[in-house]
Amino acid sequence: LSQFCANDPEVFVQAALLAQDYCDAIDLNLGCPQMIAKRGHYGAFLQEEWDLLQRMILLANERLSVPITCKIRVFPEIDKTVKYAQMLEKAGCQLLTVHGRTKEQKGPLAGVASWEHIQAVRKAVSIPVFANGNIQCLSDVEECIRKTGVHGVMSAEGNLHNPALFEGRNPLVWEMAEEYLEIVQKYPCPLSYVRAHLFKLWHHTLQVYQQLREELAKVKTLEGILDVNRELKLRCQEEIANQKGGEKPKEGLPFFHWICQPYIRPGPKERCKENGASGTEKGVRGKRALEEEEDGNSELLSKNKQKKKLRNPNKSFDPSLKPKYAKCDQCGNPKGNKCVFNMCRGCCKKRAFKETADCPGHGLLFKTKYEKSLSWQSSQRVSQNPEISRRGDVDVGETAVLKEAGDS
Repeated sequence: LSQFCANDPEVFVQAALLAQDYCDAIDLNLGCPQMIAKRGHYGAFLQEEWDLLQRMILLANERLSVPITCKIRVFPEIDKTVKYAQMLEKAGCQLLTVHGRTKEQKGPLAGVASWEHIQAVRKAVSIPVFANGNIQCLSDVEECIRKTGVHGVMSAEGNLHNPALFEGRNPLVWEMAEEYLEIVQKYPCPLSYVRAHLFKLWHHTLQVYQQLREELAKVKTLEGILDVNRELKLRCQEEIANQKGGEKPKEGLPFFHWICQPYIRPGPKERCKENGASGTEKGVRGKRALEEEEDGNSELLSKNKQKKKLRNPNKSFDPSLKPKYAKCDQCGNPKGNKCVFNMCRGCCKKRAFKETADCPGHGLLFKTKYEKSLSWQSSQRVSQNPEISRRGDVDVGETAVLKEAGDS
């Protein structure tokens, strides 16, 4: 399966055509709720644009040789979610994955996914339906299938914290890491990907061994990561050897921290308690509040900003000193100061191409290049046929003038 985010039917299909020979299906991601999806206008932020989605799926069905599938998030209303799913099925979606959360349910506001929505979709469409949400262990998979009647189940965070979830096992974290790192050595990838996976896999253990967390964040080589895993293994084995009989896991965990297990993301109230706040809105001082402190006190900065401060002691995080950017009229990203359309470069490029116009501020010269092309074609015609009629020259000139008039 090859998954794409997109908001343009032709661009989506052209990209899918490049991938279709290497996968069994093309999936259109309509479930991403992140801010980058909002800025790029894709994922869950297209769920109100049914006409656009229909055109994208219809064109994909027409041009692709493999099936088109979709992953969606739900609307608060079950009825609207069902109509949404039926629209996608009618357009040509051949398998639908339903994440039982709205696009607003993310991060600390994720909450519980609604299997009721998923069940309603499953009953309303004839194509296969997969469920996503609330899957932390194999028993959750079985319960979800039983309650919703879906054909399959997906897991995101649950699977990241315990990659053996679908086997019904809870292996030791360092054993799972060793297996993963063997795959990485065989199929190399950017170190940032490896680090991100291990932060999930080792989440509970790194809460105990903060020094190893810092080492994982700073390590620059795969061999260095292997060393961190060996050190983590030694520390956990030493802790196991010194364990007293009858001792129970701390922090309310179902298993000891060195065993792969779910991470239940705390909600807003729990986060307030963790931060020592009273629970009122006024008392909440989460990570973002600390990052926005204006006095530059390193003790109040996030770990990431503290590292930046170490690399550049003169760096300031005072919001009042940051340059203020005007927003693009189209998407809200910072616009180019010299853009003739008052847009960011991406939006400007699309408009300039569509209208065959120039934007010197962004270095986009579609109009100029078009006129040069006409001029070159005219000179080629003259060189190939010296006796070309004056009427022909006039026609070419008139075409260019008419095009220029249409652009202006």
